[in-house]
Order: sequence, then structure tokens, then C-alpha cells
Amino acid sequence: MNRKKIYLCMAMLIVMILAACSEKDDSKTNDDSRLDNLNDAEMPIVKETVELNFFAGQHASTNEDWNDVMIFNEYKDRTNMDIQWQMVPHASLEEKRNISLSDTKSLPDAYHSANMPVDDIWKYGQQGVFIPLNDLIDEYAPNMKKLLEEDSEFKRALTFPDGNIYSFPQAADPDFLSIRIGAKPWINKKWLEALDMDIPETTEEFYEYLKAAKEGDPRGDGEGAEIPYGGPNIDTLVSYLRGSFGVANMGSANANIDIDPHTEELRFYPISDNYKQLLEYMHRLYSEELIEGNIFSIEGDQYHTNVADKKYGSTVWYNTFEEKAGEEFIGMPVLEGPEGYDLLTTFAPSVLNPGAFLITSANEHPEATVRWVDYFYGEDGKELFFMGLEGETFEFNDDGELVYMDHILNSADGLSRDQEVKKYLTTPGGGYPSIADSKYFSGAEATEKSMAVAEKLEPNLVENAWSEFKYLEDELKDLDAFGNDIDKYVTEMRDKFIAGTEDFSNWDDYVQTLENMNLEGYMEIQKNAYERYMEN
Repeated sequence: MNRKKIYLCMAMLIVMILAACSEKDDSKTNDDSRLDNLNDAEMPIVKETVELNFFAGQHASTNEDWNDVMIFNEYKDRTNMDIQWQMVPHASLEEKRNISLSDTKSLPDAYHSANMPVDDIWKYGQQGVFIPLNDLIDEYAPNMKKLLEEDSEFKRALTFPDGNIYSFPQAADPDFLSIRIGAKPWINKKWLEALDMDIPETTEEFYEYLKAAKEGDPRGDGEGAEIPYGGPNIDTLVSYLRGSFGVANMGSANANIDIDPHTEELRFYPISDNYKQLLEYMHRLYSEELIEGNIFSIEGDQYHTNVADKKYGSTVWYNTFEEKAGEEFIGMPVLEGPEGYDLLTTFAPSVLNPGAFLITSANEHPEATVRWVDYFYGEDGKELFFMGLEGETFEFNDDGELVYMDHILNSADGLSRDQEVKKYLTTPGGGYPSIADSKYFSGAEATEKSMAVAEKLEPNLVENAWSEFKYLEDELKDLDAFGNDIDKYVTEMRDKFIAGTEDFSNWDDYVQTLENMNLEGYMEIQKNAYERYMEN
């Protein structure tokens, strides 16, 4: 190589080094500038206005446009952060969420209330689409940091196999039992009185009540319109009764698996004798027309019409029936089953939905964004998020409790409370990054009636209910290949056994079919995930 070429190569090398240094300096400058813009005080979060784009799941019952709603207009003024909301209706949420995640060049700065599945959090966290939040939470999220330190289950629910936390959750205060229980059992008090019966305490007594309700004309009109048990689906009744037959004893977060009480090992309970007893009991109810005939296909509107027409003798649902049409309903206890089991398995962990808020790699202000969302896990933030502004949406009653103002509770336009609330707030529909607290939460679960039945159910709640397990990439591929088919087959056969379209004489064939679907491989995946879960 001649001298001229050597000089040229050296010059090019120097240019490249200088360019690299310049990029590092620019990056450092950007970091410094970004951090310099953060305020030390809680509010405003930033000195100079920051604009961010959020992808937001829009439930049908929530406000249509969060770009102009009281809560976020107020929060913009408090924080100096201008959020541009991309509203995505729930009807197309999964599709548009997937499209959005696949286009890394057009990512939003964050996903808010988008019901991000745990598997997607892990998948896109590994790909770098979602950023790890551990260090950011430690330095910029005092409310979330406190929750993680005080509740090991909370931390376990959010920590992935690589040790990272990628999301802020929708959560519930550990003591807010009503919301953690979910759908609750209700029975018609007037029918009990008409039939001269006490509230059932066992599964057999529940059967006797349903039978009496069908035959005894408790409505007193001779029309025979009584529906002993009705609901918007069969699932809530199954969930209520499972614990009476000794299955799903670690809660509902991980379908079809629990701990075998005899061996203390992980169990696939849909092939257990106890589960078969549950389905035989439910088939008995259904075959004797004690369960609504079209419960496998009933529409929500029909269910509410039946409630309004006072046709139901019992149901399991979230609604506390404070309205006049259902004022006769009172809460039922957990029923004791034939072998003495009496557990309520629907009790959820404090983390109700891990994927409520995620920050993407496109976000140039992650520190400010973490502070923005962390506010809603503290007292002031919960008050703003769930109740709004004093004097505009809420006031304090004589007992010092926060209550919505009269224009919300008694709408001049004849609207429901939630319809009035959504003019100002975005809580209706759920899925949000915050922590539901009975002090501020005002949904159906916080009514006096719902809280009372939750207290009645408390002695029978699952202890240390599991959160969702986390799966490795290869495990997810296998679950996609055969695991989902196993879960789907269990649900399909459950309904067939209950309805009687599949005879229990074919139970062994059902079990064999599951084994042929690679149940052994399915359980190996679950055992590995369970071991990692317990190590977190």
C-alpha cells in the first residue's frame, strides 16, 4: 500500500472515530437534557412540556375520546405532559394491538388499558419492544416500588423468567375482597320465604331449593315462569361450585391446574374424580331443568330482562342487584360439597391484570412516563382517577367518605351512574393501570350489599391464590401447538357433559383423548413454569 493510500485510510478511520464519539456525546447530551427536564418535586413532572402518544383500549362503557376528558385534561395541567390518545375500541383491540406491535417503526410511546396478554409481554419484552422497568421503578416509581416490596405475590405476578418487570398492572388493594372475588352467588330471599326454606349451606340443600323453586310457585302467580338458576353464561356457576368439589384450589389464574390435596403435587384436575363429580352434579341440575335451558347461548340483554322480570331464584354474577328489579336478592355462602370441601376458588391475587401499562422502545422520555403512571398507584392519584375533582364530580359526606355528586347519581338526562361518570373519568370498563381501593372505587363491587356478601365468603377464600404463570419461548410454541387445544377440548367437553350431549359412560374416552393430545407434555411445561413462579 502506498503512502497516499495509508494517509487516506488513517483519515477515514479518524472520521469514523470522531463520528462515533459525536453520537455518544449526542446520546449523553440527550440523556442529560431529558433528565434535566425532570422536576424534583412531584408536580409538574417535567419543566418543559413533553408530548407522548399512547395506544389506549376503549371499552364500550368508557369515554369515547380521552383527548378531551376531564381527568386527563386535569392531569395534563398537573404534569406538564401532553398525551395524545389513540383510542382503539375493544371490538378490534386484539387485531389492532397485534398490528401495532408488529410495526416497530411506528410504535406508540406506551400501551394503556390495552389488556396486553402475559405471553405478549414476555415475547415483545425479549424482542426489546417493551423496555424493562426494574431500575426505572426503583428510582422514579415510589408507589409501585412500595407495592413490590410489601407484597411478594405482587412481585411474583409481574416478574418474568429473565428477572425483569415490563409492565404496570391493574391491581386491587389486598383488603378489597369484593373486587378480588369477582362474580358472587345470589339467591332470591322472597322465594326462600315463600317456600319456607333457609339459605342453602350445602350442594344438596342448593339442589333442594332449586327443585322447590321449580315446583312450588314461589312467585305466586301460577304461571310457572320461575327459573331456579339463571345467569349470563355457565362459567360463573362452574367457578362458584368448583371449590365445593375440591378442584381449582389455587384460584382461577391458571386454567385447569391446581395442587392435588393428597400428593401436594401439581394436578391437571379436569381428569380427576372430584371434577367428574362436579360435572355430574351440574348435569343433574340441568337435566331436571333447574338451570336455565339456554344458558350456553343466552345473550346479555335476555339475562338482564329476566332479572327485571324477577324470574330468577338464584344467579352468580358481579351485579349486586341494588336496582329495584333485583332488590330481593341476597348473598349465598360457599356451599359444602359431598366430601366436605367448601372453598371459593374465584378469589384473585392482588394483580388482576399484569398488562395494563407498558412503555415501548420508541419512548424518548421513559423516566417521566414512569412517574406519570406511578401517580395513579398513590393516594392522590387514586382519588383523581376514580373520583375526579372535589366540587366537580365528588364531595365528602357527613361521615367523611368520598361520594359522587348529585348530578352524577341522579342524572338530569336519565342516564345511569356509569354513563354520567364516563363524561368525566375513564374508569368504566376496567383494564386501567391503577389499584382499586374501596375508599375510592365506586363500582358494583363497592356497594354495601356486595361488600356484605364478600365478608360472608371471606372464611372460605383460597389462600395465596396463584397469579398467571410465565412461559419460555419454546414452551409458548408448544402450548400454541397443543396446549390451547387441550384447554379448548376441556371446556367443550365440560359443556357437553353438563348438557347431556355426552354421556358419562364415555368419561374414560375423554381422559384418553386428552392423554393422546400430549397431556404429559402439557403438564411438563406447567411444572417448569410453576417451579420458576415459586422461585420469584
